[in-house]
Amino acid sequence: MIGILAFVAAAVLALVHLFAGKLRFLEGAPRSRWLSLAGGVSVAYVFVHLLPELAEGQETLAEALGGTLAFLERHIYLLALLGLAVFYGLESSSVRSRQQRRRQGKEDVTSPEAFWVSTISFAIYNLLIGYLLLHREERGLGTLAVFAIAMALHFVVNDYGLHEHHQHMYERIGRWILAAAVLLGWLLGLLVEIPEVAIAILIALLAGGIILNVLKEELPEERQSRFWAFAAGATAYAALLLVV
Repeated sequence: MIGILAFVAAAVLALVHLFAGKLRFLEGAPRSRWLSLAGGVSVAYVFVHLLPELAEGQETLAEALGGTLAFLERHIYLLALLGLAVFYGLESSSVRSRQQRRRQGKEDVTSPEAFWVSTISFAIYNLLIGYLLLHREERGLGTLAVFAIAMALHFVVNDYGLHEHHQHMYERIGRWILAAAVLLGWLLGLLVEIPEVAIAILIALLAGGIILNVLKEELPEERQSRFWAFAAGATAYAALLLVV
């Protein structure tokens, strides 16, 4: 039953990538309050739900590693930092690519090389999310629902940023790859079950990635972001997570 519901969630997440670009009311400046609200929901999920899971995952990882890396007291949080750093690097690469092309008098869009690096990286990210629809540390219909809702809104935010960087390349190719990656992640989750310690590692990487991918869209001054919409989304979803 959970497998079927997880497939429905994966299909919805895939559809978000395919159709989020059609939501024209999200475009322009100041930033749409709906994008800021979606970002608030995503961040609330990380801080209220994923970070407590990281604390549990730290114990699992410590037991698995034993004395191997005893000098590293916060292994799981370092992995979350790694996830954040990887996506910060991807964002910087896309920004530099656009700047270089503008200086050359070309279209304000990333180079094909930067597009493929970004697309492959986000495909792996989506693959992970699709897998975790079936294999989170806390399982059940309620936790699946809150995870799927948070990731759907997170995908809207991601899709907006990716479309801005890659434009026609993302519209023609990228969104289809990312949609397929979610479904492939669900399929892998159905066929393969990895150890609990690996789940903890994946959740840590995901947490770091979500934090960076939301904040990079909200913080730049030129975004003219909607703080109150972001705060409302974070507060409302945090309250929901505390009662689920």
